[in-house]
Amino acid sequence: MGIGVSHQELFEFKDDLRAKLLDMAGMRLAQAKTRDQIIEIVRGMARGVTLADGVTFVLREQTLCHYVEEDAIRPLWKGQKFPMTSCISGWAMMNNQTAIVPDIFADPRIPHDVYRKTFVKSLVMAPVGLDGPVAAIGVYWRDKSEISPREVAIVERIAAMVGDALHRTRQAA
Repeated sequence: MGIGVSHQELFEFKDDLRAKLLDMAGMRLAQAKTRDQIIEIVRGMARGVTLADGVTFVLREQTLCHYVEEDAIRPLWKGQKFPMTSCISGWAMMNNQTAIVPDIFADPRIPHDVYRKTFVKSLVMAPVGLDGPVAAIGVYWRDKSEISPREVAIVERIAAMVGDALHRTRQAA
């Protein structure tokens, strides 16, 4: 199950409201004219689509990961910057690979001290970008001990849609 499947196939039921939300977000992303509009669309829909406790939008700024926006049950890292080599968003972008972490304290890629202060217990971090990752989407849960392939596919679909929108807006600029 991956990016090549339809929105409806990502959800258990054809009438799942999350599928409709993802469809609407896709239409809005296709019409977005700026990076800020794209980020706001993601912030406004990603938690509802993924049934997560938090989401972040992370931009790559040379050797740093800039946590530019979030929607979470409690504050995470909005506005903060971390070295690419010391955070999971950096790992996802440097490896151009989705990080699936069912237990943050069992994964050596996670800076445990940074996460210990948060509600986060598990996450999916997907890279964003067509010509190499320029951003990452992080989805966080406080009590999920298992992350399904379907959930990963949904996060990757969001990341792909955002990548398309960012590429299009950069081309238009």
